[in-house]
Amino acid sequence: MSTVENPMSPSADYPIRNLRLLAQTDLGGFGGMGEGMSVQIAKDGRRIIWLAHESAPKNFTAVDVSDPRKPTVVVQTDLPQPYMRSNSLELSGDLMAVAYQTRAAGQKPAGFELFDVSVPERPRSISFFDCSGAGSRGVHQLWFCDGEYVHMAAGAPDFEPAHPLDDQFYRCIDVRNPSKPVEVGRWWMPGTRKGETPLPRHALDKGYRAHNTNVYPRRGDRLYLCYIDGGMFVMDISDKSRPRPVSHWSNSPPYTGFMHTAVPFFDRGLIIVTDESTEDNAADWPKLIWILDARDETNLVPIATCPMPPVDAHKKRGGRFGAHNIHENPPVPTAWQSQDIVFGTFFNGGLRVYDISNPYQPKEVAAFVPPPPKGTPVGAVQLNDVFVDERGIVYTVDRHTGGLYVLEMDF
Repeated sequence: MSTVENPMSPSADYPIRNLRLLAQTDLGGFGGMGEGMSVQIAKDGRRIIWLAHESAPKNFTAVDVSDPRKPTVVVQTDLPQPYMRSNSLELSGDLMAVAYQTRAAGQKPAGFELFDVSVPERPRSISFFDCSGAGSRGVHQLWFCDGEYVHMAAGAPDFEPAHPLDDQFYRCIDVRNPSKPVEVGRWWMPGTRKGETPLPRHALDKGYRAHNTNVYPRRGDRLYLCYIDGGMFVMDISDKSRPRPVSHWSNSPPYTGFMHTAVPFFDRGLIIVTDESTEDNAADWPKLIWILDARDETNLVPIATCPMPPVDAHKKRGGRFGAHNIHENPPVPTAWQSQDIVFGTFFNGGLRVYDISNPYQPKEVAAFVPPPPKGTPVGAVQLNDVFVDERGIVYTVDRHTGGLYVLEMDF
């Protein structure tokens, strides 16, 4: 495994501003990382970050980051099939949920698996929830923070999509008995199931399907559901068996779809929303971080976007450029919480940090853009996700080969 402390210095092309790089590891040469990041305090006091991989052959990796300057791989697991990915994972205590999506509908295994990770070196499978079917690729994303329910974007054997790209919808699974997960509710955007009135397709068609499914205990009766080309929904899940929309917001068209993440800032009556860049060389530019006024949750109003790095400086670097994910303030003891600062990943635009204390004039206050990691197939870094722990240590990952970067705030 290649682990480097402070391996790079800032430059005009690769700025590091108000963040200090503590270490970087390519995770033993398997540095292609997805969107799942979660921190555990093990029974012996070690701090372990669990990371989902973007694609096969690896499933997930656990890294000891007790000393953030010396990250050490604890365990790394393999997927059972080369056509699978485990793009998403979440942890509640010592119970971890891992999403499995296949390349094509009908392939198996497709669903999610629960693991006991009380001994990080020896993850133990507890159960598998099968979501496979003729029209299903399984689970793309899941949210699991309370130890009771897995909220997920998934297909199902009894759901036939109206279009192949519309195959994943919201499902809520009761895992209070982790050995026997049971579905308790589901909802799909009208028009996405075969036989319903079809929806108009976007020019850059990525599908009407669920993506992030965030639920926070502070408003446990609300689901913040992004639906890719379908925009974003605030959902009432006070009755989990019958989710219903409270409001809907979309920016596409005229934008190019793929709404990804929605994070409520409850104290401020705001929702932070991202659109994911999915095309190389900024072909789908601009992909932005949006700030919505949500004081009236039935009438969501966009009031600002976070300032983007200049597109001309990034679109020819290689790979994607534009927003992807943000630190989601997961409601767990090991996650940093803020309603003024937004951390966001921008693929070859690196990691950007914004002060939104004035939500009408967000300002960039920090940036981290590393040079291309060794072996990257696109010629540039592709920072994919970010997680900030309660100590203020920042973790970000590369989509292809760069693995894990560990940083410290300096602002």
